[in-house]
Parts: sequence; structure tokens; C-alpha cells
Amino acid sequence: MEPLRVVARLWELIEARDWDGVAGLIAEDAVIEWPVSGERIVGRANFIAVNSDDGYSDEKPVRVLRILADGDDVVTEVEMPQDHVVYRAVSLWTVRDGEVVGAREYWTSPGQDPAPRWRAGYVEPLVAD
Repeated sequence: MEPLRVVARLWELIEARDWDGVAGLIAEDAVIEWPVSGERIVGRANFIAVNSDDGYSDEKPVRVLRILADGDDVVTEVEMPQDHVVYRAVSLWTVRDGEVVGAREYWTSPGQDPAPRWRAGYVEPLVAD
């Protein structure tokens, strides 16, 4: 399966909470980094454990906003609304032989990092889609 399709399918399976299916797309020794929280997830089992945690059981649907690929590299932008906050992530995936072998994901919430006042004269508010 081509890398773009692997990652598109990965998000579909995450949304469906099909952890066996997700496991089939993650390499056993995959490394996924979350720089915003300063964490590294090493291995398929740990990736599944983190994502399938009961604390995530009330999540709403995943909305893929953008997906681009260049060879083995795939970039996605996704949105995951929760009851009181919307999470967005830009993820940089590396896929080899039909499996995710690595990723770096930047998770945040729109507006979580307020703009400095000094920029006010140069910018305008970004209205959510």
C-alpha cells in the first residue's frame, strides 16, 4: 500500500477505535515523537496503549483537514473535537513497506498560545474553518 494510503487508513482506524487494525499499520519498533509535550513513544505496543487509553474513549470523530505525500513521507493535519476543546495536529509520518516506522506530531488547541500584543498592528484574527 502506498504511504499516503497507509496514513489515510491509519486515521480512519484511529477514528473507528480499531486498535488491532491500527497495530497492523505501525511497525513493531516505530518511534513517534510528540515535541509539544516532550514525549517519545517507542514501539507499536506503546503507541496502541497510549492511544487506546480509556481517557480517550469519549473522543469525537477525527477530521482529516489535509494530507500530502512525497515518497515515504506523509504530512497530515487533523482535528479532533472534544467536549470543551478542539485539538489539532500536524503529523510528519514516515512509511516503509506499508508500515509507519516513525512520526513527529505537533498537537495543540487553536488559541492555546495567545498572540503577543506587539503583533496586533501587523496581523488579523484567524477565524476557524
